[in-house]
Amino acid sequence: MYPLRRNRRLRTSEAIRSLVRETVITPQDFIVPLFVVEGKGVKKEIASMPDYYRFSLDLLVTEVKELWSLGLKSVLLFVKVPDNLKDNIGTEALNPEGLMQRAIKTVKDAVPGMYVMTDVALDPYSSYGHDGVVGNGMIVNDDTNAILAKMSLSHAQAGADMVAPSDMMDGRIFEIRTLLEDEGFHNTGILSYSAKYASAFYGPFRDALDSAPAAIKDVPKDKKAYQMDFSNRDEAVKETLMDIQEGADIVMVKPGLCYLDIVRDIRDAVDVPVAVYQVSGEYAMLKAAAAKGWLDHDAVMLEQVIAIKRAGAHMMASYFAKDVVKLLS
Repeated sequence: MYPLRRNRRLRTSEAIRSLVRETVITPQDFIVPLFVVEGKGVKKEIASMPDYYRFSLDLLVTEVKELWSLGLKSVLLFVKVPDNLKDNIGTEALNPEGLMQRAIKTVKDAVPGMYVMTDVALDPYSSYGHDGVVGNGMIVNDDTNAILAKMSLSHAQAGADMVAPSDMMDGRIFEIRTLLEDEGFHNTGILSYSAKYASAFYGPFRDALDSAPAAIKDVPKDKKAYQMDFSNRDEAVKETLMDIQEGADIVMVKPGLCYLDIVRDIRDAVDVPVAVYQVSGEYAMLKAAAAKGWLDHDAVMLEQVIAIKRAGAHMMASYFAKDVVKLLS
């Protein structure tokens, strides 16, 4: 065939490269994580996540309006809970006037069309920083599920479009879906963190929410007893299929870049949308390297998000969302 077929003919200019490009990024590919804090007039940069901020509710309004103007139509809310409101069973998580509940209403009032997803886990509310109730030297699975279901219901009642349980407790999707159905919230979706690995890439996120796990007697200072072992591949598909059977509408792989093989495995195995969380450590590493002049920030950023979508993600939660959309425009 050579030289009749020369593959480089389709690479000779940006015009032809764009015509034959297989993977394209648009604003609709992104879910924007947002960190919310109490107070007024607060827009505070997260030290380990340069150019990313915690917002008080009044400035959250400004932020979501800007996101909407850029074509970014979905947000994922996280709240930083004051220490005096934390306990072992996440009491504050069920407060109808809690920060998360008010944040949901704030976003919906500011931009009614914005699709609001909410973090469902105990770690922001836990005095121990764990995703579940601590008891008898372990994380108690079923007691945690009952709380997560009530938390999800509270978010739905506040106006959330979709809840996103990030805890990795067994059976929590079934508990959440059942309670939502029983209470008439048939259209409230569930985005399940189905394959969430016990990763070392979460450090900056835990700084952002002050939610790092504490050392407790007989309970390790990590989350390996419930988040997945990063050595495992087949287990991710099993976990994901179980979550779908229990009622998950969208499934997620977390983190992103080190788990692209998992993304492809799951995309090939399921018939629901697949999301990826490009996590805080991935963001912070690029920011740090770019600040040193070691990497071209925009070029590497774009290459990373393309890789995630190319691997099979229908959507991604990314701290780069605004940067990417501005670059593309």
